[in-house]
Amino acid sequence: MDYRTQFDRLRKEREDAQSVTNHNELLGRRPHHTATPENPYAQSSLPQSTSAFTPSSSDLGFGASPADYNRETNALREQSFFSNTHNQLDDFLDRGRAVLADLGQQREVLKGTQRRLYSVANTLGVSGDTIRMVERRARQDKWIFWGGVVIFFLFCWAVLHFLR
Repeated sequence: MDYRTQFDRLRKEREDAQSVTNHNELLGRRPHHTATPENPYAQSSLPQSTSAFTPSSSDLGFGASPADYNRETNALREQSFFSNTHNQLDDFLDRGRAVLADLGQQREVLKGTQRRLYSVANTLGVSGDTIRMVERRARQDKWIFWGGVVIFFLFCWAVLHFLR
């Protein structure tokens, strides 16, 4: 029983530590975490001991303040965004040119196909009358066939009815 309570206590401590870590990480991600406070006069009671002309002490090592670093980072991010946008626009224009060229080729192929179809249609113009005559004859043959089927069944009915 002692091990179980010790395990529960250790698990609770671990969960609390993880919760604190997650909370601090989440609050550190907020965009206004390093920005100006909600009350602009909150730090006005602190004495201004530094001059605007004195070099600032920074942890960046190259003499820039964190604000300069953030400004340069944002400028670099903006520049890379514009560069990527420029490259994507060039790709879109190239694709558009390729599609236009493909459409031109398809137009030529379709025009050639249309010319061939007109040629075949002119050749079939003479045989069009023949095709219509064959279709009319097939329709007549169909009526003759179904008429024969009806007459055959009537004959079978008559034979069974009268000869039984």
